[in-house]
Amino acid sequence: MKIVTLIPSATEIVAFFGKKKEIIGKSHECDYPKDLSNIVKLTEPKIKVDGSSKEIHQQIESILEKSLSVYKVNIEKLKDLDPDFIVTQAHCEVCAVSFSHVENITKEHLGPKTKIISLQPNTLKEVFDDLERVAKNLKIESSKTKKLINGLKKRIQNIQIVSSELKKPKILCIEWSEPLMAAGNWMPEMIEIAGGKDVLGKKGSDSHWIKFENIIESDPDFIIFIPCGFNLKQTKKDVDELIKQNDKWKSLRAFKNKNLYITDGNQYFNRPGPRLVESIEILCEIIHPNNFDFRHKNLAWINFFDSVQS
Repeated sequence: MKIVTLIPSATEIVAFFGKKKEIIGKSHECDYPKDLSNIVKLTEPKIKVDGSSKEIHQQIESILEKSLSVYKVNIEKLKDLDPDFIVTQAHCEVCAVSFSHVENITKEHLGPKTKIISLQPNTLKEVFDDLERVAKNLKIESSKTKKLINGLKKRIQNIQIVSSELKKPKILCIEWSEPLMAAGNWMPEMIEIAGGKDVLGKKGSDSHWIKFENIIESDPDFIIFIPCGFNLKQTKKDVDELIKQNDKWKSLRAFKNKNLYITDGNQYFNRPGPRLVESIEILCEIIHPNNFDFRHKNLAWINFFDSVQS
């Protein structure tokens, strides 16, 4: 069996079910598990990804306005690999190669032998449904699938036993900082599981643009930055600049109480796969530090007022 994964969550899901050795090609963003670093990379971005959130947004908008794809696919390499399966997504044209682009390439250059498995979750239930669907397509034994998925669900249930008894502070998770975007999809559920109440995100709905006035009006107890594709250092730099440009951030309850947090949004939160459970654990540690410690601090998240460790 030969598998190509064109989005990080797909790579993680396939590896989760013990099929790492069958992965023969991946996207440029697929960086976990670490031992897959030598696998052929089949995509590359058409933008400079080391800029600020504002610069990246402007580049993407320019490309999408021309109805072009944000990513290039190395068709010749893909043809040489001749995969049995391509696991991709139909959720977001910015996150990875669009489904329509993958579909067209497959029809034109690979043919009916290659099956596309497309992921498009908006809720936690749909994430687990996707896991089951991938496992079924890859012929994973049903007993193994059930055991692995139940293991994830059990970890969530154990968290809920504790968090359900705790006070529910108001939480805002920001998925992009310039322009501002409130995290949606599965994030409001995760916040609830971790013992908080989402003030601007909408369960099962896409993440959406917001104005700073919306943050002032909701005045959350905690503000957590989870920018898609940004690690801790990138996020810290971006948020530093954001606050320098607008002194009103300092008037917010979360800022005054030093409840402003930055996370590794590249590895967590934005990859709808097995590590969403770790993402819930991170939220638990931030929102209820006296009740949870999963040892993610300084590795996956820090308080904005602290320094990023190397």
